Amino acid sequence: MAERKAGIIVILSSPSGAGKTTLVKKISSRNNFKISISHTTRKPRINEKDGKHYFFVKDKEFKKLIKQKKFLEHAKVFKNYYGSLKENVVEKLEKSENVIFDIDWQGTQQIKNIKLKYKIITIFILPPSKEELFNRLLKRDKKDQRIASERMKQFKTDITHWKDYDYTVINDKIEKCYKQIISFIANQSKNKKKLKYNMRPIKNHIKKLLN
Repeated sequence: MAERKAGIIVILSSPSGAGKTTLVKKISSRNNFKISISHTTRKPRINEKDGKHYFFVKDKEFKKLIKQKKFLEHAKVFKNYYGSLKENVVEKLEKSENVIFDIDWQGTQQIKNIKLKYKIITIFILPPSKEELFNRLLKRDKKDQRIASERMKQFKTDITHWKDYDYTVINDKIEKCYKQIISFIANQSKNKKKLKYNMRPIKNHIKKLLN
């Protein structure tokens, strides 16, 4: 009997509001892709359900899990904790399921540093412009300018980490961005070495975003 092939880890990161959560959902609709559901201490947004979008827990419980070293990765983002339970992820990978992560650069670095036996593909998502990003944040948080402005302050720090990822893509049109990501995952999963791509447009776009 042939040995069952383990699944792969696919990580999507982006500045808050760049659209990675929507892209993760689209990818998860494909056969054999499962979302890693994170634990978080933040309060649920409207229509978010415990166990489906996140596992919503109290600070005390989250810190207990950190102390017990239960997390594959965890980070504090905008005053709230987020983390992925190692047990849940490994269980899926051993069933040959591909696991998608919707996490920030801090969590990505932690997973890469662990040196797991599973293949990891990392992708960074950029917004088409700062203006568009700010509008998306306002729309998401019910036109709360304070929350949107707080996230924009973190924006410059977040995008400097794009070079740490296997692939970076601009999310100007969701369907186009999705197809680019799927194509990269398919090609990268067949290759042992990190695939090269044309970084010049990305570097030019980063300059515009930082101005």
